[in-house]
Amino acid sequence: MRRHGTLQACFLTHDDGSNTVLKASEGFVDELSQDFTTRRNSLLPSPANKSACKRLNLYLKWLVRHDDVDPGGWDKVSPSRLIVPVDTHMYNLCRLMGFTDRKSADLKTALVITQRFAEICPEDPVKYDFALTRLGIKDSLDLKRFYEHYKRCSGTCFQL
Repeated sequence: MRRHGTLQACFLTHDDGSNTVLKASEGFVDELSQDFTTRRNSLLPSPANKSACKRLNLYLKWLVRHDDVDPGGWDKVSPSRLIVPVDTHMYNLCRLMGFTDRKSADLKTALVITQRFAEICPEDPVKYDFALTRLGIKDSLDLKRFYEHYKRCSGTCFQL
């Protein structure tokens, strides 16, 4: 805060203007982690370590998007550049629905899922996160039954 005034300004100093917020996220986490040199900070995982960084991507989603789910606040980062927050629920559902065939829920998988969502909504590929994550978390959902329904109607109601 002393150096940049706001967290958004700190984030933007690391932004390379690429298609995703990946490089800006790495620099942002590095800068915020400078005081944690003797121990690992699990709240600020770095994309440089190739993890999916679910908490970081969810945080950015909350700050960048502004709708009934995400409060917004940042106005200089486009939602089109965000990366889908991938956790176990999102990963399992995206594998089931064919958005990825990768074997682990890592950064590369998050980027693959984001790219697939961008094919549907290039201006805001992470907007499906809330609905799909809730679907994956729901204890009462039978994923096999959901998948069978999805396969039956994927040619008509889930056209990509």
